[in-house]
Amino acid sequence: MRVSKVPAATNTLRILRHLASRRGPVTAMSIAAALDLPRSSVYHLLAVMTEAGFVVHLEEERLYGLGPAASELSFAYVRQAPLARLAHTALATLVDAVGESAHLSVLHGRDVVYVIEMRAAGRPVLVSDVGVRLPAHLTASGRAILADLSAAQVRALFPGKESFAGVGGEPWTPTRLRAELRKARTRGWAVETGDVTPGLSSVAVPVHDHLGWPAAALALTFEDRRVGPEGHPRLAAELTAVARRLAARLRTG
Repeated sequence: MRVSKVPAATNTLRILRHLASRRGPVTAMSIAAALDLPRSSVYHLLAVMTEAGFVVHLEEERLYGLGPAASELSFAYVRQAPLARLAHTALATLVDAVGESAHLSVLHGRDVVYVIEMRAAGRPVLVSDVGVRLPAHLTASGRAILADLSAAQVRALFPGKESFAGVGGEPWTPTRLRAELRKARTRGWAVETGDVTPGLSSVAVPVHDHLGWPAAALALTFEDRRVGPEGHPRLAAELTAVARRLAARLRTG
């Protein structure tokens, strides 16, 4: 069947593409106006997509944004997309240059999923193997991506303290997460120290797609006894240079 003969499917895809092109959640009325669709049809399709998890409805703000199911599609694409292939070579070169382990990960709901893991010779085995999921708020990679999302998107993912996976130490709350993300935005890179594995730290930066969205994160993980806080900016600078080259390659195809 030709796409033109299934207008509901066509309009569903148009709405998803429109949401993906926005920097944050938008109103149903703005979607209807931008796509020249009846408001009743837009509300109906949004309700179906929200129930299926492809759209998140922020009821208080009356806004709609992409949901976790859309993130799953994004993850599946990244595993096969040029970004993963380009990043593999770039990370191999980076690992050889700095002598620390590196990885590429993507946001998947409230988690990050590791797409590439590259261990430097003589360095500890990491938990961030390919396919492993970790709570985004605990990882430098997750914080790097979340820091680039809008406040409404972060609030949709982490609306309350019950949104955070239970771990030891100081409890996580939306307030604590916002503070951590502000630090990451101010620095231009994210860091975690011992939150995933005691004695190991990571620094991470986002990789942006052609729309400026954080499509993934690049990170370096290292032993605290070898690299102290004074060495974090140097590693972050190395990551930033690689992330910018990858983003440029993505834009040019």
